Amino acid sequence: MEVQWYPGHMTKAKRMMQEQMKLIDLVMELLDARIPLSSRNPDIDELGKQKSRIILLNKADLADSSQNDAWAEYFRRQGFFTIKINARSKEGMKALPGVIQEACKEKLARDRKRGILNRPVRAMVVGIPNVGKSTFINSLAGRASAKTGNKPGVTRGAQWIRWNKQVELLDTPGILWPKFEDPQVGVRLALIGSVREEILNTQELSLELLTFLRSHAPGTLEERYGIETQGEPYELLQEIAKKRGCLLKGQELNMEKAAGILLEEFRNGRLGKITLEFPPTEG
Repeated sequence: MEVQWYPGHMTKAKRMMQEQMKLIDLVMELLDARIPLSSRNPDIDELGKQKSRIILLNKADLADSSQNDAWAEYFRRQGFFTIKINARSKEGMKALPGVIQEACKEKLARDRKRGILNRPVRAMVVGIPNVGKSTFINSLAGRASAKTGNKPGVTRGAQWIRWNKQVELLDTPGILWPKFEDPQVGVRLALIGSVREEILNTQELSLELLTFLRSHAPGTLEERYGIETQGEPYELLQEIAKKRGCLLKGQELNMEKAAGILLEEFRNGRLGKITLEFPPTEG
């Protein structure tokens, strides 16, 4: 299955981010903890070079906790300050002020040397569509400062939000990159909802998920749907359709509806805490 999605507004958003970067002290990059590498836009490293960097593994509550630890350690070895968070519940976010101070200590020291004592850190919040940037900013600011939504493309323009006297945040639109070289990256992005649904083949995407779950999350399908997992992925989807009463006229199975149920229940965590990719092994 091949997934590609790069609408025109993302090119404009990338140019805007390039222009704003000269005002920025710190780049805070939100990743989806279920697909940390696949949810990293490779353009961010180029845009944010020479800036302090923090990686936030968001939606950690939906991912396997042992894999969250492994990914956090992986990124720390790459030289990034890293925090596991759930932006909706604010879990893990108490650590953020201290990490920002540590990440920006050289900048703050330069300010003090020049007699600048009260200038706030300016942080750009970046990430792919639907990774939770606006929810994260709203949780910090304590009010609905940025629009939120559970679909890609909600935030279209940059907006500054004052978190406190020490930090100002720049919310930016979610941007992908022009081409996914690895087809599985596109599939993973589609599975977590970072690609617009209208361009996807929902049934085909659900079969990709069923194949992964059977191999890497044994027992998940049996526990959630009460089905055997010996058949082909399409047969498993048929069984889910039967269990959930997904029927068309004439008792024909509504496979599209069953696929939608499976994908939605994965995305909202009802299938359990599932990570779709694992840290590369060193060497």
